Amino acid sequence: MVEIFNPATAGTEGLTEFAPDSTAARKLIFYHASEGKPLATPWQVALARSKLLTELQLPDGYILDCACGSGIQLGAHMAMLQRPGIGVELDTKRAQASAVNLQSIVQHRNEVGTERMERTRILAADGRDGAVICAAFADAFSLDTFPKIALLHLDPARPRNSRTHGLEEMAPRLDEVFKGWSPYLSDGVNGPALLLDLSPRLTHEQRLEVESLVDEVWKGIARTWVWTSRGRGRVDRLALWLGDAATQGIARRFVRIPPSITDDAHVVSGGRHLQAGDGLPAVTRHPPRRGERVSILDAALVESGLAEDWLRTVSKEAAFSWRVVAGRRPQIHHAHPLRLGQPMDRMLVQATGRIVALARIELQVDTVDQLVELALEHDIGKLTVRVSMPPEVQPSVQGAIDRQLSRRHGRRDAFVVQQPDDEMLLLCIVE
Repeated sequence: MVEIFNPATAGTEGLTEFAPDSTAARKLIFYHASEGKPLATPWQVALARSKLLTELQLPDGYILDCACGSGIQLGAHMAMLQRPGIGVELDTKRAQASAVNLQSIVQHRNEVGTERMERTRILAADGRDGAVICAAFADAFSLDTFPKIALLHLDPARPRNSRTHGLEEMAPRLDEVFKGWSPYLSDGVNGPALLLDLSPRLTHEQRLEVESLVDEVWKGIARTWVWTSRGRGRVDRLALWLGDAATQGIARRFVRIPPSITDDAHVVSGGRHLQAGDGLPAVTRHPPRRGERVSILDAALVESGLAEDWLRTVSKEAAFSWRVVAGRRPQIHHAHPLRLGQPMDRMLVQATGRIVALARIELQVDTVDQLVELALEHDIGKLTVRVSMPPEVQPSVQGAIDRQLSRRHGRRDAFVVQQPDDEMLLLCIVE
């Protein structure tokens, strides 16, 4: 039995979980159900992704989100594209919450009563069953034909306690959604438009599995992989944009959401198709030298396979020496300083500086004195530890350094990194 919610009239009866979204310029209150708040897309992230869609030529028709959850991403797509929407959610309470949230979004944007909202509905139904959903929607509006679907967005649920996030754990599964909806998607210039939200934990091999599932239905369809990050050295969202939602000639895209909700996202595009490899740089080994530069890059940028594309825009060097590729602190060595005049480019660098000293010290609390003495020789007043250490030890080491340097009068900022596979510490003056 399909239950249909009209966002214009949906009420909050029975919905007890709600919270303001801190990423909205004026606080938006979003309702959730079935512990859906931790899974909801922040409004700032949803809006940034939808803005990228405005640069594309999508077919005519509705925006469909066949596992819409709290409806936040659907609401952002509708707002940016000025299209009506169809949301589907298996859980009835979540479907109700989604309808309420769509109304909150249009009120937030002063767009109440628009034609596109009058044509929008949320259905409590099985998001895999395109035939049933299209028929129910057509009956609700007394339409002679099924609605045209301009874009299918899918963000399947994944087990919160899973370490692998395998494709078989997604609900609904990709292949089931493709089978249920392929007859009802409008064909654009490059095929139907789909945006698949996937787990950021997928390995390169699992991403290739996703491409194989896509090719079983839409062989050779255009595709752009998109990594989205809010910082903190991790990928928050991984998505595959297909058909008319893909950008021709762009295999990969990295989207960095800025700290300020008033700033636009920083986008890096380029890269190689997944079939050509994971795109990660090759690690090189050679002894560090005083005077060369060390930069620690945004880990999510490196994971996207686009770090070298971005580096070509901020440096005149033809090649970099990659010392660390995986983990939270990807490290490169280079001869010339990076050109980081733009604030958005500076966001993609955790630290950059020039090596002024090398020290073979096993960094721990009882060896901090040795490092501090070295720092004082170079007029350093602030020293940040950027060395991988046990989480219970790092605060103690950093605190001991801070206390000792606070009693001195050094004038320079610096950071310390470690030579990979070695105890050698590299003391770097910030540039």
